[in-house]
Amino acid sequence: MYRMRTAVTALACIALGYPATLAAANKPNILVIWGDDIGQTNVSAYSHGLMGYQTPNIDSIAREGVMFTDYYAEQSCTAGRSAFITGQHPVRTGLTKVGTPGAEMGIQAEDPTLAEMLKPLGYVTGQFGKNHLGDRDEHLPTNHGFDEFLGNLYHLNAEELPEQPDYPKDAWFQAMNPRGVIHSYADAQVEGTAVGVNKQKSISGPQIDNHAGTIVDSGPLTRKRMETVDEEFARAAKKFISNAHKADKPFFVWLNTTGMHFWTHPHKKHLGKSGQGFYNDVMVAHDELVGQMLQQLKTLGIEENTIVIYSTDNGPHYNTWPD
Repeated sequence: MYRMRTAVTALACIALGYPATLAAANKPNILVIWGDDIGQTNVSAYSHGLMGYQTPNIDSIAREGVMFTDYYAEQSCTAGRSAFITGQHPVRTGLTKVGTPGAEMGIQAEDPTLAEMLKPLGYVTGQFGKNHLGDRDEHLPTNHGFDEFLGNLYHLNAEELPEQPDYPKDAWFQAMNPRGVIHSYADAQVEGTAVGVNKQKSISGPQIDNHAGTIVDSGPLTRKRMETVDEEFARAAKKFISNAHKADKPFFVWLNTTGMHFWTHPHKKHLGKSGQGFYNDVMVAHDELVGQMLQQLKTLGIEENTIVIYSTDNGPHYNTWPD
């Protein structure tokens, strides 16, 4: 059983800075899995099969824990993600949207994050998948409490714009292309913030194996790469969890898939899985990926000491029936 019942209480205590709350027992691991633009009805635990397909792995989290039916949520990607990780309304942080590549708009050094609150408690922290909290190096999660980040910085239709036939080919315009999938590590040698969080040097380098302080652009998120990029993110998240377990460290992992964003490109191996079209095929594939993450916890024998939370940044497009 995944410790869903304690999720709200535990996260509240951590964010408020009560380390003694967790000192008496083993600190629970925290795994947060988010989809992109997923509606309530897209999860069969809520819709009871109305969509014509099932999401058994996501449903298992609801069945073994707490299923919320009423909530306040932001209406867009950046707003929803920033509200979760900072615990603040986007009106306070200004994170209602992000600007074009290179823009100053993004998460700021003054904005607290859940990862920053967990670091002084001994947690190792990793974020994998879509970020959407800013384009510059200073906006990367590894500058805001996370030890490792592998992910993309925008929604999928922004990532594939350079592949459009009418996309400008002028050199000056190419400088505004979206960045690729970024892999970065925090640098323990750089002075941290007031709560002792490691910062990251704004440098790039080809040797990600050197880890500390590196920022590597692993290449563009093309339409072809979109077919399997969530699997890339999941593999990295599972590796991070395994390494944390071997090191006997509690972990906080935030996995953000690109599915099932309305603008999507499913791999052919997933086509037909839902019987309801390619969009819902991606939802079934997304549920299978959630199952892989849950299986990882079982394989390592840590499911009883792991808080698992499933959610999404915001609801679906209006043109996706019945939501």
